[in-house]
Amino acid sequence: MDEWLEGIRNKIGLFVPTLNPGTEWQQWIEGLKKQTLQPKRILIIDSSSYDGSVHNSQDEDFEIRFIPRHSFNHGGTRQLGLEILHDMDFLIYMTQDAILTDPRAFEELLTPFKEELVAASYGKQLPKQNASYSAAAIRNFNYPNQSQTKSFADRTRLGIKTPFLSNSFSAYRRASVVEIGGFPKKSLVSEDMFVSAMLLKRNYRIRYQASAQVHHSHNFSIKELFQRYFDIGVFHHREQWINNMFGSTDREGVRFLIRQLKSLGIKRSHLAPGVILSTAIKYIGFRLGLLEKVIPVSIKRLLSVQKFYWLN
Repeated sequence: MDEWLEGIRNKIGLFVPTLNPGTEWQQWIEGLKKQTLQPKRILIIDSSSYDGSVHNSQDEDFEIRFIPRHSFNHGGTRQLGLEILHDMDFLIYMTQDAILTDPRAFEELLTPFKEELVAASYGKQLPKQNASYSAAAIRNFNYPNQSQTKSFADRTRLGIKTPFLSNSFSAYRRASVVEIGGFPKKSLVSEDMFVSAMLLKRNYRIRYQASAQVHHSHNFSIKELFQRYFDIGVFHHREQWINNMFGSTDREGVRFLIRQLKSLGIKRSHLAPGVILSTAIKYIGFRLGLLEKVIPVSIKRLLSVQKFYWLN
């Protein structure tokens, strides 16, 4: 480990929100323990799990806070983590199902902060062994092998991919996030893109660090895909300034569909109808999310992943 990383070792916090993490939780802990760079503070905020996983890990060196499930939201809970870890200079954000398999993943994720203008860094997400074709394809599309540093000026080249960032495995310079006002306190999803866009507006840099890797993917059902993209549509309706500033999401959706269909080839051509169907479901869910202003709350609760969000 180089001298700079040694110097910040005691200023690194790790935050993970949990809800019934199940059997993967032990894998997550094992991956954490193998890291060559260990965070000084590890904060778990649990939304009243009932599967026993988090309760059973209270012997670990974690700070565990329990909150009512209905009080969780993606932005507010992550802002709470930012506030609790107030004495840390760098904050790693993860999800309970992002499994660390490389012992140097934290080192790689934090190395870009040697550059003072870098305010956030995110790593490469590899599909899990059981990942479906579509789940693997979206990971390969969003997380290429080549690292890059993104600035506000790149919006003309990268469009909406400029503020793309994932809190499943990311890190922030805490002072920079505080400077922009922190995470949105009531955010349905995409709190990571919101913060990234705000940081880019302030002329900070966002680093995609392909050498920092976790295994993370989801095999969503048709219903789950619809609900997920409805929530994303709601976010983009409420934060229209992001699309106005960085470009529409439509172009990236078309690019992803074309890339999927091309990569199928003759041997996997039987998967094409499923790819087209899932794309159509995403599109419909997203478009309905954009229209959320005219949809009654009772219906939005049915269409959304985050049921409790609409009650707060």
